[in-house]
Amino acid sequence: MKRRKFITSSLIIGSTAAIYQPFSDSKSLEQKNVRLGFIGVGLRGRNHLEMALYRNDVDVVAICDVDPKALALAQKMISNKGRNPAIEYGKGDHDFENLVKRDDIDGVIIATPWEWHVPMALASMKEGKYTGVEVSATVTLKESWDLVNMHEKTGAHCMILENVCYRRDVMAVLNMVRQGIFGTLSHVQCGYQHDLREVKFNDGINPYGGGVEFGEKGFSEAKWRTQHSVDRNGDLYPTHGLGPVAEMLNINRGNQFLYLTSMASPSMGLHDYIVKKGGENHPNAKVKFKLGDVVQTMIKCANGETILITHDTNLPRPYSLGFRVQGTNGIWTEDNKSIYLDGVSPKKHSWEEFKPYQEKYDHPLWKNHASDAENAGHGGIDYFVLRAFIEAIKNKVAPPIDVYDAAAWSAISPLSEESIKKGSTAVQIPDFTRGKWKTNKPIFGLTNEY
Repeated sequence: MKRRKFITSSLIIGSTAAIYQPFSDSKSLEQKNVRLGFIGVGLRGRNHLEMALYRNDVDVVAICDVDPKALALAQKMISNKGRNPAIEYGKGDHDFENLVKRDDIDGVIIATPWEWHVPMALASMKEGKYTGVEVSATVTLKESWDLVNMHEKTGAHCMILENVCYRRDVMAVLNMVRQGIFGTLSHVQCGYQHDLREVKFNDGINPYGGGVEFGEKGFSEAKWRTQHSVDRNGDLYPTHGLGPVAEMLNINRGNQFLYLTSMASPSMGLHDYIVKKGGENHPNAKVKFKLGDVVQTMIKCANGETILITHDTNLPRPYSLGFRVQGTNGIWTEDNKSIYLDGVSPKKHSWEEFKPYQEKYDHPLWKNHASDAENAGHGGIDYFVLRAFIEAIKNKVAPPIDVYDAAAWSAISPLSEESIKKGSTAVQIPDFTRGKWKTNKPIFGLTNEY
């Protein structure tokens, strides 16, 4: 995905807080700066770093990466913003353990390959740090429980940095759901439908463009992400779609996932891509990929609703998260940017444009902070997810997307694998809240900070 640079029209490098205050409300300015450490400053990590460097209420204390080039690029970003150099940690795979032990860090942001998320998050939480972890937060079911257990043992908070929860249209729909515009929700759909073939096979010669190499010969994400497609068959990346609809259904806060069943199509797309790009005799043409091209997972919820999640990354297609929200009064769909409300839409059984509804039900967070988020990564949502993490630290409260969300949303991945292995039989989804979902109240998107 292309990372857009975050530039605000009012930015003046080196200006005082009194002149430049696009990121901090008066409440925030009364408190000390939030001191952050970054574990992983590759492409995604530097995106978070860039967001942090545009805030006058954040100090970047330390950075960690096993790639010296990534550390150098991060330091250049820091220097270009007139900041003091960050302390570097790059002495081997476990130097992050030294970063999290610093007593001058309030929060840690983790943007590394998936298999490192939980070991790093556990180390950070053990030291009492607020921990923000990229998606998906966990790979195995045990890892989901490990995050929950560490939180309950130490009290340290962990936020899954699911930026799609803050997408403007999604938050408008959430606002509508909470106002009962769709009636009682019955069914939702979501997913991750994104042609990633050029990301999964990248030799670094033509960035995001082309080879058929991965693993040791690969570049950036191709070094590690593609191997998951070799080894696993399931929904490998559920949270971009699932997170937003989970908030609409009040999962972990009045509702709960009960069980799922998953099914995968044949695995043909990645092999076909290699043959077309590298020829039938290329060594990678002999690799057998387990991941089905299209994986679909159906979840049953405690309050009766159903969720259909689609993972589709290995075939040619336009990008879409496939959102559909359907209730007793109507339906919204992402792909045609349309809505139909029974008795409200002008023509019976016909779609109407969603744009006027998005403007009418625009979420207060976007109304209040759209100018600050303008030009931020991924259409502005990167601004909001980092803001939420920082405000939670300042106010010493649980983040709006908490450790139980991280555990439950991410667990869909290994559970979908289990279902497919068992012939698409139903698999129970653990209650990571241990029953607290029955009394927990929704918090996401209900304050000016979150």
